[in-house]
Amino acid sequence: MNATSEPDDPYLWLEDVQGGEALAWVAEQNARTLTALAGPDFERDREAFRAMLSAPDKIPFVTKRNAFLYNLWQDKDNPRGLWRRTTMESYRSLSTEWETLIDVDALGRAEGEDWVWHGCTTLPPEHRRGLVLLSRGGADASVIREFDLDARAFVADGFALPEAKSAADWLDADTLLVTSPLGDGHATTSGYARTVRRWRRGTPFAAADTIFDGLADDVFVYVSIDHELGFERTFVVRHFSFFDAERFVVEAGGELRRIDIPADALFDVHREWLTLRLRSPWTPKAREFETDSLIATRFDEFMRGGRDFDLLFEPRERRTIRDFGWARDRLAISLLDNMRTVVEIAAPAGTGWTIAPLVGVPETETADIWCIGSDGATSSPDFLLQLAGFLTPTSLHLVSPDASPVLLKELPPRFDASRLAVSQHETVAEDGVRIPYFQIGPKDLAQDGDNPTLLYGYGGFLVSVLPTYSMGVGKAWLERGGVYVVANIRGGGEFGPRWHNAGLKLNRMRVYDDFFAVSRDLIDRKITSPKKLGIMGGSNGGLLMGVALTRHPELYNAIVIQVPLFDMIGYTHIGAGASWVGEYGDPAVPVERAVIDTYSPYQRLAAGKPYPRVFLETSTKDDRVHPAHARKAAARLKDLGYDYLYYENIDGGHDAAANLNERAMRVALEYTYLTQRLMN
Repeated sequence: MNATSEPDDPYLWLEDVQGGEALAWVAEQNARTLTALAGPDFERDREAFRAMLSAPDKIPFVTKRNAFLYNLWQDKDNPRGLWRRTTMESYRSLSTEWETLIDVDALGRAEGEDWVWHGCTTLPPEHRRGLVLLSRGGADASVIREFDLDARAFVADGFALPEAKSAADWLDADTLLVTSPLGDGHATTSGYARTVRRWRRGTPFAAADTIFDGLADDVFVYVSIDHELGFERTFVVRHFSFFDAERFVVEAGGELRRIDIPADALFDVHREWLTLRLRSPWTPKAREFETDSLIATRFDEFMRGGRDFDLLFEPRERRTIRDFGWARDRLAISLLDNMRTVVEIAAPAGTGWTIAPLVGVPETETADIWCIGSDGATSSPDFLLQLAGFLTPTSLHLVSPDASPVLLKELPPRFDASRLAVSQHETVAEDGVRIPYFQIGPKDLAQDGDNPTLLYGYGGFLVSVLPTYSMGVGKAWLERGGVYVVANIRGGGEFGPRWHNAGLKLNRMRVYDDFFAVSRDLIDRKITSPKKLGIMGGSNGGLLMGVALTRHPELYNAIVIQVPLFDMIGYTHIGAGASWVGEYGDPAVPVERAVIDTYSPYQRLAAGKPYPRVFLETSTKDDRVHPAHARKAAARLKDLGYDYLYYENIDGGHDAAANLNERAMRVALEYTYLTQRLMN
């Protein structure tokens, strides 16, 4: 059991994840909630979601390794999935032929385990050996086991590690570099790895050499091995806060050499190029680059002392980088221009760069672009481009050099969007800043204050909430006449690091005030009313929901609180909470504690308030945001005399669902609750 900063907390016993008393309480809560939400609406939605999630015409997303494309496929017969592969030629055909490598469901049955697939790291250039990660019930912690892809079998006496938040990569066929909290002195206070160890085949892991040792109060360390032919390098990264890191390259003799770049920059080294996205201003030589600039230089020249960078992206107000990434010799830059997506392709040319927009990317949709993978030990020259909108089904495209995007796969429509429209609006926060939001609803929407409306928010960790094709929202909400709204509040990344930084630590209340401003604007515009307005958010967004519940319950009639943070006074001592001090601040620091005291939902729950009947949900196997947050919130609501619903999936990790059947059930519970509160 973890101790919090409140030793008199009467619900500390709920922090014991697998404690008998706690699990009995969970079972009682689950039974009560299933009884409250059971009925034809729930059964209809669960079956509809299960059918959509397991449909044979969904897009199989792939990664390329040598001659094969790899995919994890889940359907009604394989809810945990088949790890399989095919060729590009077959993938592009109307009838793709797949070779199954691992049947995760069958493996779990044979071994008596609740395995959830967490990926496989293969050894270039042949990619015949892999390190398979399997999680029990969807937790972040995984076991690691060596796998022979040609034999389609685990390697007897091969590399294997027990369950932990570990990662491993191939240095060569007989050597791994491992980051793992296993063993005394190898874990940070957040529960992640603090060391990098070199593990040789045939030796016990306990005897592995430590090549790097971070500090106990770091967040985590990780290692990255680049097998790119002619550019082989190993990097070690020490995150001493969530957003700040120290980076090293391992030199030929094994020494670690520090890379002298800003701690808060997002960095990438690909072939000969060092690419940085700046989160604060930097003057590497005589030229100053401002926050959110994307700059590049040759890595080897930089390590020799050169500081001449090329500017690849210069930020403007409300124009920011969403992401960037390399294919073999081209850099894709995904931009947001006032929330509209633009993709640019940059390529080194002589002494400069050519930068041009990628033709064929609709600005009303969200574009995700990434390198398809590797051709042996060389990165592929191709990109994969994913497009999606609120009303536009997801599509997958191949972007080859000197060619327009070519459609590979497209999701058929999952709900009727013919009578729906998307619009973008703004409201003004208390400090005068314009806060945008998306609204999706009927084209002939009556502004009479009577529309069932679901408002979603997140507001943290530089995460942008953008248009996406949600089958659940579309089928269970929009198709039935509801309005869906996405708030682009501060704390996110919609307008770059400044937008994020505006909601950090001492400025946290701005995030919540922005959300309340959007809520009030929907009411003032007569889109909805407090009786018809519901809200939803998970993780950091679950904290947002808790703040909304305790500060402005009069605005809402339904609140879905997913896998939330809730006890912000004790959060640094619960689960992985210490890793997020860079976002929220430290309750042990008086000036930061004073701000956290103003909003921590768990401590602010009080009797006699107009709280609606909320729906709290979490997962026993969530080892990222501890289920105690949701458990203790429900227990305190009960003792204060409030009606509420609580559901804890035993499996599922931070997603609160370990497979498509559990995901269908979770979504059906959420929309049954929302329908009861806002539509019926």
